[in-house]
Amino acid sequence: MKRVYVNEPACIGCRLCEVHCQFAHSSSKDLVKAFKKAAPPLPRLRVEVKKPVSFSVRCQHCDEPACVYACLTGALTKDEKTGVVSVDTEKCMGCWTCILVCPYAAITRDGDKISKCDLCTGKPLPSCVANCPNEALVYAETRES
Repeated sequence: MKRVYVNEPACIGCRLCEVHCQFAHSSSKDLVKAFKKAAPPLPRLRVEVKKPVSFSVRCQHCDEPACVYACLTGALTKDEKTGVVSVDTEKCMGCWTCILVCPYAAITRDGDKISKCDLCTGKPLPSCVANCPNEALVYAETRES
């Protein structure tokens, strides 16, 4: 299974991963227009900047995802083949239990639903990785494999 890893010394805290994540999940195909809308989508990751170290925080798609086990409605599921933990927003009732149990604080509120990294399912490379100017984000096979 592939996951995103952070090369902390290479991260400069530019937040372009956040921008490209928002763009990848917007309905617009134009980067500028995607952010001119009244409410562009939230980024599904965030950058923590504590100089001299900066790093991206996003869903780790855990082997044993506490969020999936805690989800009361079954809105969070793990694909056993790909290892991706995904959310069905139609099933999400906004109880925030998943937010409380996530050890990485990688799930956020988006209105009355949740938002989390989906590894840009359907694309060969997550948008954050593809657009990181310093190659601080790496998409690779899990270290346990």
